[in-house]
Order: sequence, then C-alpha cells, then structure tokens
Amino acid sequence: LCLYAGCQVAVSPDTKCFAVDWLGVEVTRATLGIIGMGNIGYKVAERARAFNMRILYHNRHQRRKEEEEAVGAHYCEKIEDLLQQSDFVMLVVNLTPETHKLIGKKELGLMKPTATLINISRGGVIDQDALAEALQNRVIRAAALDVTYPEPLPRDHPLLKLSNIIITPHIGTATVQAIHMMAEEAIANMLAVLNGKPIPSEVFPK
Repeated sequence: LCLYAGCQVAVSPDTKCFAVDWLGVEVTRATLGIIGMGNIGYKVAERARAFNMRILYHNRHQRRKEEEEAVGAHYCEKIEDLLQQSDFVMLVVNLTPETHKLIGKKELGLMKPTATLINISRGGVIDQDALAEALQNRVIRAAALDVTYPEPLPRDHPLLKLSNIIITPHIGTATVQAIHMMAEEAIANMLAVLNGKPIPSEVFPK
C-alpha cells in the first residue's frame, strides 16, 4: 500500500516534500498463511522462504513431510488456526461450492488487526461485502486483490472507495513469458488427446 500511494505522491504535481514517517510492514520473518497448497501455493512458499517468512498452510490434504521441510511450511488442519496466527493470508484455492465465500465476516474477525488479506485465486472465494466492512472498521489492516467478482467491479462498489486496499485487474499471469508457456502447455495437451496419450495437465484426473 505504501508503494502504491508513494508512487502517486512521487508523481503528483502538488508534491513539495516527502513524509519521513510513511512506514510499511516488513515481510521478512513475518508469518505467511497460505490457504491452498497446490502447485501455485507451493511456489509461493518457495519464494516466501527467501524472505525468512514463517509459513503456515491449510489444504485439503497435508503435504509430504519432505515437501514441508523443503520450504519450512507447517500444516494447519483448521483454517481458524492459520487465520489467527498469520500476518499475511494468501488465498490460492480453486473456486468450488466448498470454497465459495470461504472468507467471510467470521474468518475476517479471526485475523489479526494488523494482518493483510491477499487473493490471487478467484473473486468468489471472498465475501466482498464482509471484506469492505472489515477494511472500513479496521478489523484487518489491508487487502490486496488480483481477482474480484465481477471483473471489473461496478464503479460504485464500496471496495473502490477504500484507501487500505489494492486491486489489480487479474494480471497475476500477465507476462509475455507466462502467456507463451500457457499456449505451449495448451498445445501439448491437445496433441496428447489427438494421439491418445495421457493428458499432461488434466484438470480432473481419473
């Protein structure tokens, strides 16, 4: 949030000086709670370890012990335990009937008042009305969303009026390299089907 607001101040024609008490929050040695430890969640954990973060995760299935040890991750069987301990909570789950509005008023209330909620999965995983209320009332410190429902949000949506949230337009994979890799993967899957071979990236494995 400091980076986003700071950029606006740095380029504003009205800026005459920079504040010296504009302080952010360290990620180094902070606790990151990852909800959804699939391939993407695990990649997040690998990167977070470089910042010496304490990594907690909640998943349908616990990862193998060697996988946990490789990134220093600790399994939370109950999502409530993860929410109560984390400085940053990142959502990396598929949108299913079970994960629809997974984070609502109750879950936000369990989080630290200094915590930040990050969503890189799907907008429907969060109850956005509850999030707006939590941010307005400082139940949590901040939120960062790369996904919303709908996309884009209606221009009068309460989340767009808040100063303690960053919303980006679903650009988590928006790099030239990532788009090329996705296209190559799609082609590889199509060729596998046409040749009667196992599908490399089967969404619902048999």
